[in-house]
Amino acid sequence: MLKVKNVSKSYGDFKAVDNLSFEVKEGEIFGLLGANGAGKTTTFRMIMNLLTPDKGTITLDNKKIDYDVTDKIGFLTEERSLLLKLTVKELMIYYGTLKSMKKEQIEKNLKIWLKKFKIEDYENKKIKELSKGNKQKVQFISSIIHEPKLLILDEPFSGLDPINVDMFINAINDLKEKGTIIIFSSHQMNNVELFCEKLLILNKGKTILQGSLKDIKNNYDERRILIKADVTKAELLKLNGVKSVIIKGDEIEVNIENKKYAKDIFDYVSKKNNVLKFEVVELSLHEIFTKEVGDVNE
Repeated sequence: MLKVKNVSKSYGDFKAVDNLSFEVKEGEIFGLLGANGAGKTTTFRMIMNLLTPDKGTITLDNKKIDYDVTDKIGFLTEERSLLLKLTVKELMIYYGTLKSMKKEQIEKNLKIWLKKFKIEDYENKKIKELSKGNKQKVQFISSIIHEPKLLILDEPFSGLDPINVDMFINAINDLKEKGTIIIFSSHQMNNVELFCEKLLILNKGKTILQGSLKDIKNNYDERRILIKADVTKAELLKLNGVKSVIIKGDEIEVNIENKKYAKDIFDYVSKKNNVLKFEVVELSLHEIFTKEVGDVNE
């Protein structure tokens, strides 16, 4: 288990992280979210033991993270960085050796992951010869070649096409099933909702929301109702609790201030002709994030 307890870090008079605490268990994917400058990168660097907290403790399996423990951590950084003149195999041997692996095990693990990502033929190609998507696959493999206990993924899907995103999703779920502790950070909230059972939102170094995704959503009474029926925008705007009505093609989106109004709206719409859809939807994580922090930086 990763435990971050009452951790703070300042740069001069600027407090980048302020009394941060969270835990992530084996086989769990934890979302660490925040706008640019929220304190995520500083947190990652403290977990990696690249920075020392001013206060608080960070442990992995109840051990303070030092150079021995960092061999059990994988980190896919948002800034992609590969040694372009090396071949894929040479690069993995370099990274794996840094993680105290034997060459035979590096080569064995590499073949497994190249096959999963359908790039077996690229083992002896130079990094500079690869496409952007394949470079990203290699970067991902470099972060997990040593079978880490803890994996930090910072914007792992940035710039990937849908097919490669699916490959990454399958790979991450495989690691989860094997018990890897995973911290997932992204500005793309739909990806966070897809993966993370628990999450924490930072704003200017402070925790502003924390808990299970389900509980966080349940704490917001606002709802959207998606309707397909013979009913007009003007009619819906007159109903109690309706904040706004948006026409989206053949569908109507009704935003209500509290879920308690949903039944009355359903009773009204159900009496209309051609009722094909009436769906009450919770706020998305994107909407919650925007409410608490501001607009998401894509």
